[in-house]
Amino acid sequence: QVQLVESGGGLVQAGGSLRLSCAASGRTFSSSAMGWFRQAPGKAREFVAAINWSGGSTYYTDSVKGRFTISRDNAKNTVYLQMNSLKPEDTAVYYCAASNLGLFSKITTAQAMGTYAYWGQGTQVTVSS
Repeated sequence: QVQLVESGGGLVQAGGSLRLSCAASGRTFSSSAMGWFRQAPGKAREFVAAINWSGGSTYYTDSVKGRFTISRDNAKNTVYLQMNSLKPEDTAVYYCAASNLGLFSKITTAQAMGTYAYWGQGTQVTVSS
């Protein structure tokens, strides 16, 4: 069992930065691939970024490439999402998720919500224009 708690959300002006953290409990974190998803009001939850168990491979949705960076610290049981050059369209609730897989063979696996067995409660990110 893995429990996930996100933090670091808030209100920021366009062009600003935020760093989200996801603290995980459970013995399997260091062997779990992790992902970040987001859900804007009235929209479906969508994939943002993912990272394999070692941090050696990362995946991003096109709209955040070059602006967001996913990373992890297995010693701290924490995964991060550094978000730079934020835009109003980044406004959403951001969710951390843990997979029972350690790595993804292809990006479509990383992007699929069904790949992830555990979810956090979400943290709100609001970007003002």
